[in-house]
Amino acid sequence: MVTGSMSDKYELVVGLEVHAQLSTQSKMFAPDSAAYGAGPNQHISPVTLGHPGTLPFTNVKAVEYAVKMGLACNCAINRQNTFARKNYFYADLPKGYQISQDQAPICLGGHIRVKLTDGTQKDIALHHIHMEEDAGKSSHDNHHTDSLIDLNRAGVPLLEIVTEPDMRSAEEAGHFLTEVRRLLRYLEICDGNMEEGSMRCDANISVRLRGATAFGNRCEVKNLNSIRNVQRAIEHEFERQVQVIEAGGYIEQNTLNFDAATGETSVLRTKEMANDYRYFPEPDLQPLELSVDYIENIRQKLPALPHELHDKYITQLGLSEYDASVITADKEMAMYFEELIKLTDNYKAAVHLLMGPVKSHLNDTGSHITDISITPAQLAGIIKLMDDGLVNHTVAYHKLFIALLHEHGRTAEQVAREQNLLISTDNNEVNEFINEALAKYPEKVKEYHKGKKGVLGLFMGEVMKRSKGKIDPQKTNQLLIKQLEAYK
Repeated sequence: MVTGSMSDKYELVVGLEVHAQLSTQSKMFAPDSAAYGAGPNQHISPVTLGHPGTLPFTNVKAVEYAVKMGLACNCAINRQNTFARKNYFYADLPKGYQISQDQAPICLGGHIRVKLTDGTQKDIALHHIHMEEDAGKSSHDNHHTDSLIDLNRAGVPLLEIVTEPDMRSAEEAGHFLTEVRRLLRYLEICDGNMEEGSMRCDANISVRLRGATAFGNRCEVKNLNSIRNVQRAIEHEFERQVQVIEAGGYIEQNTLNFDAATGETSVLRTKEMANDYRYFPEPDLQPLELSVDYIENIRQKLPALPHELHDKYITQLGLSEYDASVITADKEMAMYFEELIKLTDNYKAAVHLLMGPVKSHLNDTGSHITDISITPAQLAGIIKLMDDGLVNHTVAYHKLFIALLHEHGRTAEQVAREQNLLISTDNNEVNEFINEALAKYPEKVKEYHKGKKGVLGLFMGEVMKRSKGKIDPQKTNQLLIKQLEAYK
């Protein structure tokens, strides 16, 4: 266990390589389907398998998605792109090489801004983003003697997002991955599902003495499939490497595997260097030149990005930091909110409805905002009824909202009138409810006149029950006090 003094003595250095499968219909260099979930080896073709005489061709949608991500990450877009063969042997790599980018990646530099738990912001620098094709998938535990190979994933387009060694804690890495996944989803280029492998991460981890400028030898932990496991692997490697150095040892530059069950790493293979892959230009693909107009056209069509919406909600709508963060954490929730605020300018009421009854309903039913039947127009109708004093908060949240979940195409006002939920504006009726409540608790009336003003809550609760919630609490409270004073 690394003590506090050792943590103060050494500094953690982390760089990440994030692989994001692009949500295209076909593969990066072949026409076969890139859909997830087919039976083993159903989405393959002679091109994917690298049969003699076949030729690859570039998926233009994958290029567009790469440019989108680069623009969203503040990268410079490389207009002159080339592809290369990355050569290595593995059973699930049918051609014996991957088509990737080496000397000329499509996106250069850039950064992604993250907000840490203490509220500070940090720009995590990117080295580059490049395009490549995925390998297949090996299964080593589904057969008692053999490993099984599924090549459906082989050739699926990938973006590899490579950071600089810019992170200094597992927390920073977790926030970075969360923000990458959120960007991918907002841009609708990858679903970011780490459990299904559509977003994967390799972590390069090293340690050095605090104040040192040279980096230590790094170890790469491969194929981490959850944000939490990335953080666990980083924390374990920091402790392991510090212990090795403190014991007088030397950190070997190895590729490591992470065991999620034990939280420990183990050597997978000695680390390959770039020249081990014998990169050379892909002879079957022409260089890819992107025009200025092409790039600018993509830039103009970019959707609102999460940090832009977050800033808008705080500075223009007056929302809290917490509410803005919760709403923008999920693209579909943010888009639902965007539609809602086109229909009402009571932004705080809109947030309270989303954070209250809407989220409660989603949690209770295990559903997503895209599944909810109530429309933004219906929610805006609830807000208008509350603003006009026609329904109170309790009725709006616990009766009208529930009713509208089952009333497709009906307005909030229509349903409120049909179910007799509108506030009574008849003071005589309200006074009758008040008199009944006071008559029920004569001793409490006496206590009120002796100075125990807290009994007002008891009377209000009784009036609310008798009126079935169809009263204006503020006006009723005034009438109640007037009636109580008249009882002297």
